[in-house]
Amino acid sequence: MSELSIELTWQRSEAELRPGKYSNAHTVRYNDNYEVKVDAAPDWGGDEANTNPEQVLGAALSSCHMMTFLALAAKAGWPVAGFKDRAVAFLGKNSKGQMSVVKIDLHPVVEFDDDFTITSEELDKMQHRAHRYCFIANTLADSVEINICGT
Repeated sequence: MSELSIELTWQRSEAELRPGKYSNAHTVRYNDNYEVKVDAAPDWGGDEANTNPEQVLGAALSSCHMMTFLALAAKAGWPVAGFKDRAVAFLGKNSKGQMSVVKIDLHPVVEFDDDFTITSEELDKMQHRAHRYCFIANTLADSVEINICGT
């Protein structure tokens, strides 16, 4: 089993910790050398200049989906030249009535070498295979609706 970790640091900047009167801004450090400024989503009082956990979740799903797609495309001999995605995470109430990321839409766009063509059905089938094998999608499978849009 792999063990993957991050380091999270938060420090209170206000005189005291009071409901609604403190900053959620914090730092997440990856691999001892890369830091990301994180905060609550803007709707929850966070700084929109920082990322938020919901965006990070969407990014993790998008990244995992892309890497799985590329692995499958390489095995199939598809000459992928580029891959872009726009992941959109939606907040709402889950089946228990709790606030949750209830849906994430992916909008992958794949570019191939100029001399390669496939049908939209073949591309759609490969996108759905990538979704089926994506570790993050499998982790979220029981609680988050995931849509692959525009394939």
